[in-house]
Amino acid sequence: MKNKQLEEQIEKVLDANKICSFATVEGTKPKVRYMALFHEGLTLFLATNRKTDKVDEVKDNPNVHILVGYDGKKSSDILQIQATAVISKDNALREKLWTDDLAKWFDGAHDPDYVVLEVTPSYMEYMNGEGQPQVWKG
Repeated sequence: MKNKQLEEQIEKVLDANKICSFATVEGTKPKVRYMALFHEGLTLFLATNRKTDKVDEVKDNPNVHILVGYDGKKSSDILQIQATAVISKDNALREKLWTDDLAKWFDGAHDPDYVVLEVTPSYMEYMNGEGQPQVWKG
């Protein structure tokens, strides 16, 4: 699969999945949790509270892993994503990603505890239940 075709397939999977599993490293051990997933192209965004363990873990070790897409069927489109994350306090980005769902945890897009993890993939495996995984490298 050509890279452009593969990128289009990856974006379709990202569009179709609003939740992902997000793994960080705490000390020497992996730690995984479910998070709401946003993306622009192949750049991923996760909204969180700056006072959470995951923010501290990203500060200590920016290497993260994201799993997207399994719906219980053999034909599931699945992404395994190796990436690095940074904590963004960019107001324009926070406003752009703000949804009413986040109001359960924050007092609006300018709440100082509301931050965005900006995740840049370096390696992705796309699997669709047929054949070998397709590999994308950044």
